[in-house]
Amino acid sequence: MGGFFGTALKSDCVFDLFFGTDYHSHLGTRRAGMAVYSEENGFDKAIHNIENAPFRTKFTTESTSMHGTMGIGCISDYEAQPILVRSHHGTFAITTVGKINNSSELVEGIIKGHTHFFEMQNGEINQTELVAAIINQKENFIDGIRYAQEVIDGSMSMLILTPKGIYAARDKAGRTPICIGKKDEGYCLSFESFAYLNLGYTEYRELGAGEVAVITPEKVQTLLDPSKNMKICTFLWVYYGYPSSSYEGISVERMRYNCGKHLAARDMEERPEIKPDIVAGVPDSGIAHAVGYANESGITYSRPFVKYTPTWPRSFMPTHQSKRNLIAKMKLIPIHDLIKDKKLLLIDDSIVRGTQLRETTEFLYDSGAKEVHIRTGCPPLLYGCKYLNFSRSTSEMELITRRVIKELEGKDPDEETLEKYADPESPEYKKMVDMICEKLHFTSLAYHRLDDLIESVGIEPCKLCTYCWNGKE
Repeated sequence: MGGFFGTALKSDCVFDLFFGTDYHSHLGTRRAGMAVYSEENGFDKAIHNIENAPFRTKFTTESTSMHGTMGIGCISDYEAQPILVRSHHGTFAITTVGKINNSSELVEGIIKGHTHFFEMQNGEINQTELVAAIINQKENFIDGIRYAQEVIDGSMSMLILTPKGIYAARDKAGRTPICIGKKDEGYCLSFESFAYLNLGYTEYRELGAGEVAVITPEKVQTLLDPSKNMKICTFLWVYYGYPSSSYEGISVERMRYNCGKHLAARDMEERPEIKPDIVAGVPDSGIAHAVGYANESGITYSRPFVKYTPTWPRSFMPTHQSKRNLIAKMKLIPIHDLIKDKKLLLIDDSIVRGTQLRETTEFLYDSGAKEVHIRTGCPPLLYGCKYLNFSRSTSEMELITRRVIKELEGKDPDEETLEKYADPESPEYKKMVDMICEKLHFTSLAYHRLDDLIESVGIEPCKLCTYCWNGKE
C-alpha cells in the first residue's frame, strides 16, 4: 500500500510537507520520499529506505535543508518515489498510489518507441516511472493523465509537481481517495483526510472518481470533471484507514463501530448460547470493532493484551514469514488477570492467512483463557485484490479460505463454486467457516456478513468495491 501528501503555499511548504507525509506512515513501511519546487532553486528531491526507522528519523535533515513553496511526498510499501522526470513537458516530479496489472504490455509498447527505463525495484520497472512514461506519450499533462487512466488495467491515483502547480488525479473508479485541505496560505492534497488538520488546514473537498485538478497557493481548478461511477475500496474502512480519517464523508472509526454493532446483533439473534465475559479487539485495527460490539451487546469491553510499540515499529519486520509471525506475537503483551479463567470474544479486522490469529489464540489459552471466540470486521477474503497493492491479500493461495475450499472440494474452485462459498446462507459457507474455526483452534468463529458490512458503511452499494469478498467488479 502507500499514501501521499502534497501542498502549495505562498510561503515555504516543507514543514507542512514533512508532517503531512509522516501522517501516512501507517500505509507504508519500505520507501519514502519528498520533492519540492521553488522559483529560486528549482526542484529538489530526497528518497530514503524506512524499513528500520520511521519517516521522521530518516528525513530530519531534509525537514530543514529543503526549501520550496510547492511539494509532494509519499510513503510506500513498494517503489521508491517521488521520482523526478525531465521530458518534453519540462521537468516534473510524480508520485502514485495504485496497481498496474498490465505493466508488461505497457512497457513493451513504450520500449518500441525507443524509450528506456531507469528505476528498478526487485527486478521490476518502477510503477511510478511507467506512469510518467505513459503520460509523456501525449502532448500535454491533461491528455497524458487521461490516457494513463484509460490504458492502465487496475487503479492509479497520482500527484504531479510542476512549476505551475500540483496536478492531482484520482483513479477513474475512485478506489482510493484524494482529499483537499485549505488555509490562508494555500492548499494541500492528501490520501488521508486527517493528515492536514493539525497543520492548520480545514476540509475543502474530496476529488471525485477520475477527477483531475491542479492546485496552486491561490486556487483549486478542476481540469477533468469527475465520473458518476465510483467503486471506492471498502477495505479502507475495515483496515487500512486511520481511525481519524473519513472517506466520502464516512468516518472510519464510526464505520468500525457499526461493524461491531452488526456482529453483536447477529450473535444475540443466531448464537445466544455464547456468553463471553469480555469483548476485546486485536490491537490496533480490531479495537473499534470491539467497542461497537460491546456497546451493542452490553458485554464488558476489556484489554486482555496490549501491543508493545516503543521498540517494535511496524516497519521493523523481517522478510521471512516465520520470523514475521514471531515478531507479531512478541509485540502482544498479556494482562493475565484479565485473561485467566475468562471466556473471551476477540475481534480482528480480517483473517488472511490465519497464522497470526491462531498464535494469538494459543497465547490466550496459554495465559489461562477458558474460551476464545473470534469475530471479524469483514466477510471471508476469497479473492486477491487486483486493484490495489494490499500486502494482506495479494496472493489467493495464501488466503486460508482458498486453502480450506480446495481441501473441501479436492481441487481448485471455479467461479461458480466460489459464489457458493461467498453466500453466508449456503451450506458450503458454513462448512468453510467451521473448518477454519477448527484449524485455527477457536472456540467459535463468525465473519461479518457482506450485507451488514455495506450497511455499516452507509453509502450506496453500487459505489463500493467488494471484489475481495465476492469477486464482483
